[in-house]
Amino acid sequence: MDGTVWDSSENVAKAWTVKVKEAGFDKVVTQEDIKSVMGKPMDVIADTLFTYTKKGKQRNALREACENYENEYLREYGGLLYPEVVETWEKLKKEGYHLYIVSNCQAGYVEAFLEFFRIPWGKPSCLIEDIECYGNNFLQKDENIKLMAERNKLTKACYVGDIQSDYDATAKAGFPFIHATYGFGKINVPVPEIHKFSDLSDVVKEVLS
Repeated sequence: MDGTVWDSSENVAKAWTVKVKEAGFDKVVTQEDIKSVMGKPMDVIADTLFTYTKKGKQRNALREACENYENEYLREYGGLLYPEVVETWEKLKKEGYHLYIVSNCQAGYVEAFLEFFRIPWGKPSCLIEDIECYGNNFLQKDENIKLMAERNKLTKACYVGDIQSDYDATAKAGFPFIHATYGFGKINVPVPEIHKFSDLSDVVKEVLS
């Protein structure tokens, strides 16, 4: 999601700073801090950004507080949706493609995104048919990609992402990958690319042909 369909880093940083200060730390979480860890599981993010906390109960408590308030904050204030995301999804849906979201985020984050932008989800008739994330089941992204494919009986699929770990997870899951080059990272092997989200309607046809 992050770096592929939207950029929530500014508002995530604001939300986390509130909880960090409430916990008694004179620290500020910056937008660049958040961008540097986007796409990683929440426990890894906490270990990276909250080095001034004691690993274990204290760090976990701060992480959970940040996760919960982040979801609440994003439901109210949202983030920067990249151009033509919804329009491209609608075009792909009309062409018969099925759309799903798999993320390394905490539980409730994907829902906050969908609810803020009023994107219908959760049923085959909806724009986004199904979602899954690390926070729901603590599975790594490759396992959740496979789970999504199995749960929805997909015989052909691809994953769109922006950072190396997205590619690594997709390759491990056994599916083709499309790199969103406008996002937060680079990929160390040649892969199909989109330079803006609307490119997806053409590139996906080539990848899945």
